Amino acid sequence: MRTFARALASNSFTVTAELSPLGNMRVGEILQQAKEMAPFVDGVQVTENPQHRMQMSPLAMATLLLREGIDPVTHLNCRDRNRRALQSDLAGLRDLGVSSLILNRGNLLQNPGVLTGKPVYDINCRELIAMAAQMSEKQPGEPGQEFMIGTSAIVFRPNAGWKAELYQTRAKAGARFLQTQPCFSVPMLSHFMQRLVGLRATWKFAVVVTLAPLPGLEAARWQFEDAQGTVIPKTIINELATAPDPVKTGIEICARQMQEIAAIPGVSGVNLLTLGNPSAVIAAIEASGLRPAALVKGAGMDQIIR
Repeated sequence: MRTFARALASNSFTVTAELSPLGNMRVGEILQQAKEMAPFVDGVQVTENPQHRMQMSPLAMATLLLREGIDPVTHLNCRDRNRRALQSDLAGLRDLGVSSLILNRGNLLQNPGVLTGKPVYDINCRELIAMAAQMSEKQPGEPGQEFMIGTSAIVFRPNAGWKAELYQTRAKAGARFLQTQPCFSVPMLSHFMQRLVGLRATWKFAVVVTLAPLPGLEAARWQFEDAQGTVIPKTIINELATAPDPVKTGIEICARQMQEIAAIPGVSGVNLLTLGNPSAVIAAIEASGLRPAALVKGAGMDQIIR
């Protein structure tokens, strides 16, 4: 089985896709999304209650993906469970054969009316990363027992005194890659990466950048105005607003930015949000030319998006 951990360790440019189980989607529909994208990516990301939307347990979803021969990059956060529950989930994921994790604090939304439970925060993100790393050390050399651990990052324009202390601390605890929040500003990302490279922080961890083939103006506005940590320039909003075919334009923008991002020193890969449309993710990967030709086969972009 191709895995994200092996791809990242090989220094090849990695591509993952993030599942987007919308509304009351059935398990079969979610698995179909994953199956469609699997030949084009190194792993499929399984989130945990993003934006406080209740979803299937990431451990359960990872189990289903592994049965299909798909590598799950599994998210866990400190917000929704206490220390013992997180230990239990990490042990379960390790024994299932999950090789890649993204561990986070878990954000609180500004609107308390959407909360459906009390935030826990029994431990912090650094402690959670250290816990997962220690589990890997206890089982060295056994297939599926060592975690490739990642954590989230927000792209911004750091000042001259910035030393990336938060990420350096998480790297010391055991994090081996950073995954950014959605960032559609290539100049800002380039500036951010220059600072990380200058600090030699990329010697300690790889960087994966999150993108999405935005399906139209409303999705772009939501990403720009409401999603925490998202960076999207108004020029892209304007490009989508004037496009005769916003879906096709969103795919083209995503493919173009994938190419630009792949050329930035220190960037190791991209993660693509599906936003409920796995076909658009496949089309963007195909148009970018970043995947081996043997993987990118079947319908062309015009067939996929129609």
